[in-house]
Amino acid sequence: MLGAEIGRGAMRIINAMVRGLASAGISPNILTTIGVTINIGCGVLFGLGEFFWAGIVLIVANLFDMLDGNVARLSGRVTKFGSFLDSSLDRLSDMVVFVGIMIFYAGNSPQHSLLNVFLGGVGLMASVMVSYTTARSEGLGVKANVGFLQRPERVVLFIIGSLSTWNWESTSYFANRMPQVLWVLAVGSVWTLIHRMYFIWTEFRKLEGPPEVK
Repeated sequence: MLGAEIGRGAMRIINAMVRGLASAGISPNILTTIGVTINIGCGVLFGLGEFFWAGIVLIVANLFDMLDGNVARLSGRVTKFGSFLDSSLDRLSDMVVFVGIMIFYAGNSPQHSLLNVFLGGVGLMASVMVSYTTARSEGLGVKANVGFLQRPERVVLFIIGSLSTWNWESTSYFANRMPQVLWVLAVGSVWTLIHRMYFIWTEFRKLEGPPEVK
């Protein structure tokens, strides 16, 4: 009950912001660009080891990600280029966060970990491939929005990992959970990619029919 009330309250605030931005004539593409710019700042904070503040900035960045599409629909400014820009900059936003985390763990600090760098790299490559396979398959007539670890889930995991990291010296079980988050991101993204590839293969087989026997 409390969670539902919080959700409804948050949606009322977001809807009010959407109406205000649409009334002011703010371009949805400007909101998209602001969002990715903030995400770049988030990546810089990760690279500097300021994980907690990176998580706060990530929340703000993704608020803009929710606003741009809603403003476009409400103001009647939905365009193909806007959709293309949003999708393209989402990929950039994902990559800068992964790169920032990888830079931090690759650095000369007590938290140095080649394993975490590797996990970040795997998560980066798999998440980009998940998005690419979707875009490519849709261009060929198959919608493949399947898999349990998509962008919203990745963002939530990043936020969980970063907000838990406010004191590197803490021995609390709930502190510094980013390494565990990287495992989930790496394994989950690879699994989602495999799932999506298999789904696309089966859908193309349905469209093309069984192979001809000569």
